[in-house]
Amino acid sequence: MTKPLVLRTARTVCPHDCPSTCALDVEVLDSGVIGRVRGAKDDPYTAGVICEKVARYAERANHPDRVLYPLRRTGPKGSGQFARISWDEALDEIGTRFLQIEAEHGPQSIWPYYYAGTMGHVHRDGINRLRNAKSYSEQYDTICTMISWTGYIAGTGLLTGPNPEQMAESDCVVIWGTNPVNTQINVMTHAIRARKERGAKLVVVDIYRTATMEQADMALLIRPGTDGALALAVMHILLRDNLADREFLKSHSDFDSSLESHLAVKTPNWASEITGLTPAEIEAFAHLVGENPRAYFRLGYGFSRQRNGALNMHAALSIPTMVGAWKYRGGGAFHSNSGTWALDKSQITGASLKKSRVRELDMCRIGPILTGDPQALEGGGPVKALLIQNTNPMVVTPDHSLTREGFTREDLFTVVHEQFMTETAQMADIVLPATMFVEHNDYYTRGGHTRVLYGPKIVDAPGEAMPNHFVINEIAKRVGAPEAVTEKTDREMVAETFSRSGYGDLDQIEAASGFVDRALPDDKSRYTDGFAWPDGKFRFKPDWEATRIKRGVNWVCDPSEMPAMVDFLDWNEPTTETVPFRLTTSPARTFLNSTFGETPTSQKREGTPSLLMHPDDAARLALEDGAPVTIGNHRGSVELTLRLFDGLRTGVVVAEGLHPHKAHRKGRGINTLIGSDPVKPFGGAAFHDAAVWVRASAA
Repeated sequence: MTKPLVLRTARTVCPHDCPSTCALDVEVLDSGVIGRVRGAKDDPYTAGVICEKVARYAERANHPDRVLYPLRRTGPKGSGQFARISWDEALDEIGTRFLQIEAEHGPQSIWPYYYAGTMGHVHRDGINRLRNAKSYSEQYDTICTMISWTGYIAGTGLLTGPNPEQMAESDCVVIWGTNPVNTQINVMTHAIRARKERGAKLVVVDIYRTATMEQADMALLIRPGTDGALALAVMHILLRDNLADREFLKSHSDFDSSLESHLAVKTPNWASEITGLTPAEIEAFAHLVGENPRAYFRLGYGFSRQRNGALNMHAALSIPTMVGAWKYRGGGAFHSNSGTWALDKSQITGASLKKSRVRELDMCRIGPILTGDPQALEGGGPVKALLIQNTNPMVVTPDHSLTREGFTREDLFTVVHEQFMTETAQMADIVLPATMFVEHNDYYTRGGHTRVLYGPKIVDAPGEAMPNHFVINEIAKRVGAPEAVTEKTDREMVAETFSRSGYGDLDQIEAASGFVDRALPDDKSRYTDGFAWPDGKFRFKPDWEATRIKRGVNWVCDPSEMPAMVDFLDWNEPTTETVPFRLTTSPARTFLNSTFGETPTSQKREGTPSLLMHPDDAARLALEDGAPVTIGNHRGSVELTLRLFDGLRTGVVVAEGLHPHKAHRKGRGINTLIGSDPVKPFGGAAFHDAAVWVRASAA
């Protein structure tokens, strides 16, 4: 067979939910499909390095199991029984059903539901144009960033930090609560540069020995949810041993004697009992940072996905302020640059079409919402229709048993626009075939960096796959919302957004570099001219209400429950004799949430859904490596394969990756065990915080 020829190499952008948002060079073959995918060497952050799953993206884009045509359900929900129909048939049926449901139950009974299956703003956020025009129920976005962003902004007042490329200029890089080898490989590129070029020490704080921790000079293996206690003890030592930068604290923070008294009792011995670290390990970490204040703290999402996650983020963020790390290039802390884009997306989202305030339904509580929980429904009527794009809630949301129960309702009309027949698509009444990023035009923001990148269409879509932009326009025409219809193409929407945002002309941007650099000046990103609160001070004593206003979010607890100053509070789900293990559900290397679960290489690499357990715990329970085990709590149970692993604390178990439910014996995945109760102060799901039991599976 003749090998396909490479016609050209096209520059585009990885669309997936990862802070790196890599610039890509993609081969276009003479067969009309993509070939090899490489990281762009001339992009300073990507620097030619991409993750292995995106490097073999052709396996996903050219997969034989892609949804290629509109489908109508012909059998029971979840049966996978569908018949092919035309686009007009599908869209007409959606329009008719939506209008019927609206007439009978009101517009808020329809809930457009989406998230970050693509990070392209045109094809991700355009669903809101339809929502706003029709007054369908709003979506409260809690599934990813709510907890961590809250903790970060509570301290700095703005979601930004020193350019991540400056990690290479650091004397000490602290990677806290994230596993970039699995989830954002480019962090390692710049951290390892610092070690090679400056002799910098690499510190990794995590709850199990990850591939990132394997590369650390100092590995701090703590119990889940105890990060705040470690941070407080480090600050205690910095003050005790005169390693704190008191001049910086006075000029740039609200530090005072009451905070010093508060930290005086947070000793290494106190933190040792909580974290599992020895006092000597805590002392060594504090002295490393205190003696190398040009320290760069790369703060991840993982450690915030606890019920006390916002407090832990704020506490870890406080350490670089204590030593004045922000004063130095290569110093300070970084979580996300998402506060810096200043984008006018009003044409994409149809912001001006909003007529009145409607209820805002918590996306993490889709299970309680679909099963009729009055509180989750915000006191309103039931959801009778779903329009789902860019997400797979049957796998990725918590409280899966409730989610599954809700999706099986016969009175729920569900439309799913998807690339594959996911477990959510299998529950749909109508399935629409969706394009992938190489098959449409969009732009992408980098939470983990400073650039906004344009990603052009480089190949035609297979079958009858159509982009999100088309679907929203066509549904809007059929539900009496002409104001939500735009005649602009997806590329024209990008150009309009760039123009409105003051970014410049898209044609010129594409010809020059393909990106707009939104890097703040150093004094802004490192807050050397003051933090983003009215007094210019970093807040060790958060004003939680001011943080809420900045974020435009809602209280889910009594404000009086929040601590007055940086603190550790054990709000996590308690272990007991009945549920003695603490479970965390960490990312796998070759899955991205539920994406790539359909590709054979990722399936082979990740293998059977497994549970990591310390050998001492396994011996106590008479469990052997490779044995089938059942893990459970009051929410349900999941079947896994046991893997003995001494790189975690006893009493802690880890399940890596969101495997499809069908990959598990008995067909229930790990989010069966995760609660959807909203995390203080403004919501979110504690994906890495569940108390469970473990036992041998029944024969």
